[in-house]
Amino acid sequence: MKRRPLLALGALSPLTSFLPAAHAAAVGQSAPDFSLPDTGGKTVRLSDFRGKHVVLEWTNPGCPFVRKHYQGNMQALQKEAAARGVVWLAINSTEDASADYLSPPQLARWMGEKQAAPTATLMDEEGTVARAYAARVTPHLYIVDPQGRLAYAGGIDSIASARVEDIAQATPYIRQALNEIAAGKPISVTTSRPYGCSLKLKGGAA
Repeated sequence: MKRRPLLALGALSPLTSFLPAAHAAAVGQSAPDFSLPDTGGKTVRLSDFRGKHVVLEWTNPGCPFVRKHYQGNMQALQKEAAARGVVWLAINSTEDASADYLSPPQLARWMGEKQAAPTATLMDEEGTVARAYAARVTPHLYIVDPQGRLAYAGGIDSIASARVEDIAQATPYIRQALNEIAAGKPISVTTSRPYGCSLKLKGGAA
């Protein structure tokens, strides 16, 4: 697997606030519908899951922040979501010219090795969906409600680091939201600061 050296993250500050593009959906507004191929070539549409909560997870296996959460935390969240009837779509928007790019079979293999459990792993090689959601980093997470509205946008938790040991100390925004959804309660924290590695989008950042 190709990996970017840590020095390549120099332009990224985990504490940087990422401002959404003017055209991107905001929390409370309709989430942009999309159609993407999964790693097996099957087309998956967001609108296919209307009536359910959907988690969107931007991922890149070459990113230290992603690898931090794939030591078990992300897989546990994916399984908790599935047990509660919540759809989980992992999206890779890394362009094919990037050193971090994985082909669909390579990405599927990595997910299998990590025993990940998303509903589907999707390829967004043109970066179209990332731009529609103003996704900026990996991992960057969103939750879409059963009516198709954006209900959450931000980080997986509150501590912007690549240290696995920080997970236990952080406020777990996504787990908290999943618990609230299961209890029939509104999501209490609807936006937070995302952190991670900058997306490597075709044509540059949105």
